[in-house]
Parts: sequence; structure tokens; C-alpha cells
Amino acid sequence: MAQILIIGCGDLGTAIAALLHQANHEVIGLRISPRNLPHGMQTIQADVTKASTLAVLTHLNPHIIIYCVAASAQTDENYHAIYVQGLKNVLATQARNADLQHVFFVSSTRVYGQNTSEILDEDTLAIPADFGGERLLEAENVLTQLTCKATILRLSGIYGQGRLYLVNTAKDPSRWPVNNSWSNRIHRDDAAGFIAFLVQKSLNQQPVENCYIITDDMPTLQYTVLNWLARQQGIDVSEIQTPARQGGKRLSNHRLRATGFELQYPDFHIGYSKVLETT
Repeated sequence: MAQILIIGCGDLGTAIAALLHQANHEVIGLRISPRNLPHGMQTIQADVTKASTLAVLTHLNPHIIIYCVAASAQTDENYHAIYVQGLKNVLATQARNADLQHVFFVSSTRVYGQNTSEILDEDTLAIPADFGGERLLEAENVLTQLTCKATILRLSGIYGQGRLYLVNTAKDPSRWPVNNSWSNRIHRDDAAGFIAFLVQKSLNQQPVENCYIITDDMPTLQYTVLNWLARQQGIDVSEIQTPARQGGKRLSNHRLRATGFELQYPDFHIGYSKVLETT
């Protein structure tokens, strides 16, 4: 049994925590909310942007840290505070932790700002196109200073139960984007499952790469997804004119697949069918 510290226990972090708890690990979750984690897991209320609230972490010696926070505002200042300085604040509490084996950082495919028809993978140079991508890449580079192992997890667009933005957008074609760009996505359950899978591999002393793109098997044009979602909800889209393909990017999950991990929702048809069943 390993001690695992999860920094940031929103929807995704809580799902990861539950999976690792089920695997009989000691899971400690840090969140800004006063709500306790389920299943009696230890919960610490703190704010990664305020180093003084993290003092309790100096008394912990986790084997694994998963940094899984989310920005609270779409500003450069917030992204720097949450992702860059927040990560530095947490890692500073572990300066004397000789038991720390691996740090996992949940990033985003937003670091790939290029618009191209080429398929991008982990060996593609990340060229951010906005402040969000720049700050996430800056945070990723903080990991290079660690003496333990570190893995960057670049997630594409997360969807799943309760994440209904695209489902609701499909109902109203007036809200559809002007451009028909490439899009990529990953179901929340698959994202959580893969991260827990990698943690277990690390604990078993099996090889874990330093970076993974976490996305499903099927990069898809936005209008393809929207048209399908609209039809599934009984919306007449026969008069919709599909714009020419423009922009976006296609992402490869070959490295994820090479680990042997099996996606429950390998494409949007399967994933959104499940979402619509419970909506």
C-alpha cells in the first residue's frame, strides 16, 4: 500500500482518488473546498496559491503526488498562480521527502497551439498560442528540477456525466462555431482510469514515460460531433450548412494505447451515447 497525495480534488481528481482508494492505497486529497472526499479518504483543505496553508504537507511523505488542479479564471495571472506557483509551493513542502517516487502533473493539450492537418504526438514540439498554453508549459518545465520521476499528462477536452456543454450547444445551431475545426476529447472516466493505471505501473516499478497525450482514438471535426449530437436529441439539422474544414489539430494517443490500457469510450459515439442515456 502506497501513500498517494492528490492535489486538486474536483471532478477528475476525486475520480482518480476513488480508483486508487479501491486499489487499497492510502489516498490523501487536498482541495480548496471544505467538502470531504468520499469513502472516508483523508481530506486537507488548503489553497495551493497560499503557501502558508500548505504547511501540513511538510508532515506527509507520500510516495506519489498527482497535481490535478484547475484554473478558477481564464486570465494569465490566475494560470500562473494555480499551475506554476501552486506547483512550486506544493513541491517545496516535499523538499525533505526521501520517499517521493513520482510526480504526475495534469496538463492540457492546450500547449499545442499549432493549427495543422498533421497528427501531433508527444514528440511534437509544443508551441503555445495563448497565455493558457504558455503557463501550462512553464509549469511542465518546473518538473525538470525534480530528482524523482515525473510525468506530464496532457489531456484533451474532458467530457462525461455532468459535462454537457457540447450536448447543449448541439441543441441550438445558432450557437455552433463559425469554423469547422478539428477537435479531440477524452471521457472523464477514461482519463481517471488511465492516470490511476500509470500510478500503479510506477508503484510496480514498471516503465512510465515522461509525457502522455490523454485523448481517445478519434480526432473529429466539430460539425461531425455537433450534427451527430443534434440528431441523437431529435434536432432537425437538415438545413445546416457545414463550413469547410479550418483550424484545430489532430492528436495521437498511440503512446497511451501502447501501455495496454483499454479505453471504455474510444470514440465520441460510444462516450456521448452513455452521456445521453443519463441526461
